[in-house]
Amino acid sequence: MNNQDTIHLLKECDAGSKMAVTSLDEIMEDVKDEKLKEVITKSKDHHTKLGNEIHSMLIHYHCEEKDPNPMAKSMSWLKTNMKMSMDKSDATVADLLTDGCNMGIKSLYKYMNQYPSANDKVKNLCNNLIDIERELREDLREYL
Repeated sequence: MNNQDTIHLLKECDAGSKMAVTSLDEIMEDVKDEKLKEVITKSKDHHTKLGNEIHSMLIHYHCEEKDPNPMAKSMSWLKTNMKMSMDKSDATVADLLTDGCNMGIKSLYKYMNQYPSANDKVKNLCNNLIDIERELREDLREYL
């Protein structure tokens, strides 16, 4: 069934996965610790793989992709660059990424509540995205 909640939730997941990949790419050049680089790379790979699944579902529903909100992207970029200019440590990287995970999880739950009639397959994709964010947040704890 092709309902509007399904499409809206799918588009929000698309924007969220893209935002995550962009953020992980932007911060990677500042990471010093090799293990932290592996954590970030693993998470980026998970986000990318899930983003590809989301993209396939968008095609299935004959919907266009959704890019992250330009204001949110700009604010994220500004916050990242300001904090990193003051302290280029791995702890700062972990702090920024943890904040990003928290924002992503919060937003995804908001959208799940906003679009309760979305089909189960899309809800599962959204929950998978939340799980990826949680896993990254957990993996970052030791660097805070």
